[in-house]
Amino acid sequence: MQTISSQARSIDSLRARVHTLQARIDAQPDWSAIARKVEPSVFTIETSYGLGSGWVARSSKSGSELVTNFHVIDEAWSSGVARVDVRQGDETIEGTIERVDRNDDLAIIHVAEVLPALQTVRDRPDLAQAVMVVGSPLGLGGTISVGVISGFRSVEGSDYVQFSAPISPGNSGGPVVDARGRVVAVASAKFEGLGVEALSFGIPVQTACTMAVECVLGSDQ
Repeated sequence: MQTISSQARSIDSLRARVHTLQARIDAQPDWSAIARKVEPSVFTIETSYGLGSGWVARSSKSGSELVTNFHVIDEAWSSGVARVDVRQGDETIEGTIERVDRNDDLAIIHVAEVLPALQTVRDRPDLAQAVMVVGSPLGLGGTISVGVISGFRSVEGSDYVQFSAPISPGNSGGPVVDARGRVVAVASAKFEGLGVEALSFGIPVQTACTMAVECVLGSDQ
């Protein structure tokens, strides 16, 4: 009887473990659905000097404001050019550099069109939280990559969110979003070198929402 009872307990334990593993699998983000939700709000920001990415932080009757990195439009701005192309697929919208923040590497682009805005988080993400980057690496709009929050760093007095999702030139300014499609950071840089992998960095979205633009906060529920 003890052997049968022990076997029964082992079976129950195995079933519980299978149930737990299944629950974890079910809880995995549906990145395909999140990408469909986020991509309409992410654009390629292009000047005659180069390109990057940007995302819609706010919309109103007067148009929309997109967040990008200052270094994406730095050369154009420094040359006295305020006009940029805001591109998605075959459609190009005329945008204007509305304001810049050199210290935090942020810029706001205004367009006359009313575009869908992304929601943002109130607090910083958790370590090891899954995230997705959407942007235009090498100009390839609508490209996504997935990783996790790897750490939080301070570099030369500025705070950064470190994440493992790969980014490339052109991703700068694009959103790093969580499993609900809320922006947690603005992709901005990566470390490169022999043997260096998955060391990507973003500006905390709270910095952008405090210093550059009034964002749309998402629900914490």
